[in-house]
Amino acid sequence: MKKNPLYQIYHPLRDYIFIAVGTLVYAFGFNGFILSNEIVPGGVTGLCSLLFFMTKIPVSLSYAVINIGLLILAYRMLGLRFMLNTIFGVVSLTLSLMLFEWLLGGQPVIKDQPFMSILIGGALCGAGLGIIFSSNGSTGGTDIIGAIIHKRRHISIGRTLLFCDFFVIGSSYFIFHDVDKIVFGFVEMIFNNYILDKVLNANTQSVQFLIFTQKYEEIAARITKDLGRGCTILDGQGGYTGEPVKIVILLAKSRESISIFRLIKSIDHNAFISQSAVRGVYGEGFDPIK
Repeated sequence: MKKNPLYQIYHPLRDYIFIAVGTLVYAFGFNGFILSNEIVPGGVTGLCSLLFFMTKIPVSLSYAVINIGLLILAYRMLGLRFMLNTIFGVVSLTLSLMLFEWLLGGQPVIKDQPFMSILIGGALCGAGLGIIFSSNGSTGGTDIIGAIIHKRRHISIGRTLLFCDFFVIGSSYFIFHDVDKIVFGFVEMIFNNYILDKVLNANTQSVQFLIFTQKYEEIAARITKDLGRGCTILDGQGGYTGEPVKIVILLAKSRESISIFRLIKSIDHNAFISQSAVRGVYGEGFDPIK
């Protein structure tokens, strides 16, 4: 069965729109709260920040040049889809950086509040990256380096990115000779990654229920009718009593947990319920496999 042509156009177009929005959020947080307070973050933007403080070359220009070199280097090693989305992300972020360099003129949005600026900037940058990554996008930079090293040496991308971040942030000491700025850089990195993780997992937080009950048929029927969720009934046997038992397995979004508990309680007060967090559930009724 062929997919609807509109479906094939909609999803890539939606991804590109969200990648563009993510780069705008990132560029605002970076220019308005981090760079303007002379803080060096991790990654290629951090490296470009070092060049800016040493030579006054705009971050947007050095960012574009470095990523062009990385993309040429990675051309034969990475997939076409990765390259296309990365090129779009690099172009979009370059333009976004140029926009806020012009609008803000290098001035901080909040003056004389470096720590508060780092928290806000880290949150905005993390949210922007989360939007980009959740839309199958990439901003290039150390992502490309990590992908190349992972393919060549089988070293995890996360470890490579972490090493690059530590190296770039630590290098800022040779420019400012100020340990406080290094500490602020690491605080920004930690808060950035925390918000990034929250944004990436916001739509994939799911839960798994194991429901041990004698009224499994009624509970399963109500789950299907009231919640619109499918469930599976398994045969089990009590380890102590040896009695047969039915187990209802249910996967749902975490926001549906309260409704599920209320539904079960309304049918069987004696039901034994186990709830566990699931990082991601993919398929019908949940998130598509990308």
